Amino acid sequence: MDLLEAGKIVNTHGLRGEVKVVPWTDHPEDFENIEYVFVKKKTGDERLDIESVRYQKNNVLLKFSQIKDISEAEKYKELTLYAPREMFELEEGAHFIADLLGLDVMDIDTGEKIGVIADVFNTGSNDIYDVKREGKKNLLIPVIDDVVKEIDTDGGYVKIFMMEGLDDEV
Repeated sequence: MDLLEAGKIVNTHGLRGEVKVVPWTDHPEDFENIEYVFVKKKTGDERLDIESVRYQKNNVLLKFSQIKDISEAEKYKELTLYAPREMFELEEGAHFIADLLGLDVMDIDTGEKIGVIADVFNTGSNDIYDVKREGKKNLLIPVIDDVVKEIDTDGGYVKIFMMEGLDDEV
């Protein structure tokens, strides 16, 4: 089963076993389509069935059928939630971060390999690719239409236009 990181349990909520989750998805309401998640514990992976989903500020409050009270919920604090890939719906042109990590970044004009995507983070207005390069400092690439021209996860690459000022070392 192909699992993706969906969020992290950061605290308990109330006395009936609800947990507060920081979602790692673009849309917290994605949790409404997720039937169950897994947590990795020392004893192995444990499946937790989602009974209810509520929202509190930027967090998601989840009730799992296996967790009955606050003392049980305490044992799950700081654990990462993993959900099956097929439970997520992607918008047209969107990609899972897990699929972008490790892709080659190529200059669309020269075909030259610039580096490899090491991380993806969001600034609020757009995503940023953190590109690891051989013998140089990492390059931060804004994920905007003027720069990112083609993404081919099956082909293993992203083609970008190196705008002036994007890399002062060139």
